[in-house]
Amino acid sequence: MRKRLFEIIEKAEKHDVLSKVYDILMLLVIFVSLLPLTMKAPSPVWVTIDWVCAYIFMGDYILRWITADFRSGNKRALAYYPLTPLAILDLIAILPYFSVLNRAFRAVRVVRVFKAFRIFKTFRYSKNFIMIGRVIKKNAAVLTALLICAVFYIFVSALFIFSIEPGSFDNFFEALYWATTALTTVGYGDIYPMSDGGRLISMLSSFFGIAMVALPAGVITAGFIRELEQNGENNKREAVE
Repeated sequence: MRKRLFEIIEKAEKHDVLSKVYDILMLLVIFVSLLPLTMKAPSPVWVTIDWVCAYIFMGDYILRWITADFRSGNKRALAYYPLTPLAILDLIAILPYFSVLNRAFRAVRVVRVFKAFRIFKTFRYSKNFIMIGRVIKKNAAVLTALLICAVFYIFVSALFIFSIEPGSFDNFFEALYWATTALTTVGYGDIYPMSDGGRLISMLSSFFGIAMVALPAGVITAGFIRELEQNGENNKREAVE
């Protein structure tokens, strides 16, 4: 029985109708549960729907926990499943519904933020998200190197701009904020350099930002294409068999 439950709640196989239905229903529940977050004061009907969705999420969490050993083939998986990344995201999305924690979260106004973590649950039920996850995992070394390079450049350019134009920034964090927006070529315009030296740094940051945005996008796109080609080959092989 546990094995059949595992087959249903995992990503749907081609010929498993129940698994496909479960995936579709869970995606619908996730998106419906996010609708109350778009309202400042949800009506009682939406509050009830929110609670129903919460109980569904709790049931899904429990089912995944009691079948975790089938996923890894190791009985010890039942013990460390709550520490896995997706399980932690599931728990964060559920925690605000516990009465004691709910009052504590409301006191600091983050309950809605915790509920918004439900959107990450969609990663389980979308084949494309799963493929993107595999691509990122395979190219983790390159993407990490690019991220480190971007963070280093943001820090250095913030140091330069803060030294050249100390009057334009109240503190170093504002310089970091400006450097980040300049690197991403957004440039909100709320903070901007006044001197020629500061504008030169801004220009360099914008040019560097174009490369920093293009490189990760190219890596992920190339990896995604390879995954699609590999899946196509696997599907052809399965069709022949």
